Amino acid sequence: MNRTKKIFLTGGTAGIGRATTLQLAEEGFDVFVIGRDGQKLDDLLNDAKDLGVADRIAYELQDLTDQAALPDFLRSVWESHGPFDVLINNASVGFSGVVDAEHQDIVYMTKTNLDAYLLLSSFFAERMIAQKIEGDIINIGSMSSDTRDGGSSGYVASKAGIQGFTEALRKEINPHNIRVTLIEPGSVGTDMQSPSPEEQAELQEKKEMLKAEDISRLISFVINQDRRVTIVEVKVKPLRQFI
Repeated sequence: MNRTKKIFLTGGTAGIGRATTLQLAEEGFDVFVIGRDGQKLDDLLNDAKDLGVADRIAYELQDLTDQAALPDFLRSVWESHGPFDVLINNASVGFSGVVDAEHQDIVYMTKTNLDAYLLLSSFFAERMIAQKIEGDIINIGSMSSDTRDGGSSGYVASKAGIQGFTEALRKEINPHNIRVTLIEPGSVGTDMQSPSPEEQAELQEKKEMLKAEDISRLISFVINQDRRVTIVEVKVKPLRQFI
């Protein structure tokens, strides 16, 4: 009998990660989420209880920028909750331009938005290969890697790095039957965005902003493809975001 597929998702307590956690749990997957905010985690778990899927969600608070602690943390989670079939690199922090930015803020952003993607992909790919798991690694990037707005040079750097890394990683591990997918959203209504929730709802009504659930459904679509199919790259934007 086939076992339930297990998913490891970063940034799972808010925005796209939160919507994806609930979507995949409702579909019957076991989801292990990490995040940084205890209150957001509690809110996620309360919603999961209301949906009747709390037993499919495991969790831990962990800051991905603590790279010294990361190897032991990942090994522990793999042993206690793995083996995992899917890694979703989703955790991200917003950032504007680098001019006048504080050094520590730039480092924190790159550790979260880029370094963590590389470190987790390395860890999960090695174990998938060793255990012959035909798994998936899904990286959530951004269309800013192509639009390259001048007011967000730091953020653009991290997302452009993810774009290049994902393509090269795919060529590296596809021979082991591991699929690698890059999803690059345009504007999505999350707490990373500056507009208020009410303003975001208005923008979504005007088709100028996506909902987090639009991306979670796309992630589900990627995972649920037959193993002969790999979705290499998806760019998705609101209909009326002219970029």
